[in-house]
Amino acid sequence: MITKEQFEKELDLIIANAIREDIGDGDHSSLACIPVNATGKAKLLVKEDGIIAGVEMAKRIFKYVDKDLKVETLINDGAKVSYGDIVFYVEGSSQSILKSERLVLNVMQRMSAIAKKTKEFAKLLEGTKTKVLDTRKTTPGIRALEKWAVVIGGGENHRFALYDMIMLKDNHIDFCGGVSKAILKTQQYLKDHNLDLKIIVEARSIEEIKEILAVGGVHRILIDNFDYDGTREAVKIIGDKCQTESSGGINLETARKYAECGVDYISSGALTHSVYNMDLSLKAVE
Repeated sequence: MITKEQFEKELDLIIANAIREDIGDGDHSSLACIPVNATGKAKLLVKEDGIIAGVEMAKRIFKYVDKDLKVETLINDGAKVSYGDIVFYVEGSSQSILKSERLVLNVMQRMSAIAKKTKEFAKLLEGTKTKVLDTRKTTPGIRALEKWAVVIGGGENHRFALYDMIMLKDNHIDFCGGVSKAILKTQQYLKDHNLDLKIIVEARSIEEIKEILAVGGVHRILIDNFDYDGTREAVKIIGDKCQTESSGGINLETARKYAECGVDYISSGALTHSVYNMDLSLKAVE
């Protein structure tokens, strides 16, 4: 996984680019009618039940726009919220609050939706050893936010990107000329370049699983698009030789059954690519 420092840089880049995109050469709506020295207060209002996420990110945004803005937090990331709840108050320059408003809402609405979806998966898996993972099926440019939201919702992060873990999938294997060849070439590559990266290999059949185990040196086997019986067989064959992960169209209806097959992880792109933004608003306090 990427380091905390790298993750922090990703967040800073997201904020800087989003502010550039939204404000450009100035928030002329506010500049036109709000005095530069005017101050005000606003509240983050919840308009539907769910899990709140993005509070800490909102604080970063406010600080980036205006370090003098003050935030009073009433509800923290990961908490259940209901219609009518107030998550925080922000106070200071009225122009600065208005500059921040849309980015804060966009971020929190998206993150809260992902956290809620992840919490639903995590709850389904309670009582099993299986953890839910996200994927790289994220919105371009804001992956760090979406993966952060997964953690807030009770899930775990898979690799962040192509550079922090080796994942040999079907196309890698086919282009390379077979699963054994792909693993051996990868292991040599890591050695030649003095890289310490974990290797995950996708298996499309029991035969490929046996071949992967015969080569060895793999951190996790991705049991991809197997049915329940096939997954149980795969887990039995793999045993404690390496970690196991199920993937391939797994949703809220099927997640528990895959977990009961004994896999260590379930990965689901649905955590980040199939959510509807939570309804939140930032309202001026009279």
